[in-house]
Amino acid sequence: MSDLPLPREIRCVLVPVGNLRLLLPNASIAEVITRSTPEPVAGAPDWLLGRIAWRGWRVPLVSFTRLAGAEEGDAELSVRVAVFKALGGNPKLPFIAVMTQGFPRLTTLNAELIIPTHDGSPLPPGVRAQVLVRDDVAMIPDLEWLEAELLGLMDDADLAGSPASDDASESSGMAG
Repeated sequence: MSDLPLPREIRCVLVPVGNLRLLLPNASIAEVITRSTPEPVAGAPDWLLGRIAWRGWRVPLVSFTRLAGAEEGDAELSVRVAVFKALGGNPKLPFIAVMTQGFPRLTTLNAELIIPTHDGSPLPPGVRAQVLVRDDVAMIPDLEWLEAELLGLMDDADLAGSPASDDASESSGMAG
């Protein structure tokens, strides 16, 4: 662990997912793309929508609203996919994709601008914390938990790290 002081401010993104906002460091977002039809994963829970082809990877596509038991939001809004960098360092699962509605919003935060709002009741699966960021209630996702769940759900042949077999499907949805 480094003895360097933590930065006073950090660049973050608020990612709209249904009626929720996910709060993540800006560096964790690899890309925001248009939605493509996911390839189903046999026996997957309803929050794992399947896999999408992205830059040669088969990336698991997650509905965070289903995972956390939250409202889906306005179906009229532009549905996109945010591709996150996985944190665990597992070469078989370098990325996780999450359904979004609209585009992530950049913001610069410091400790005074993030107010915990959790009342002590159990948090939904995949949620590390609930906070107030200025006027937005946001959830900090537990990406380590989500990554471990995805690794447990997929066998070696189904992992995201397996390059996409159809190069043509990779280009669908690249505009973002």
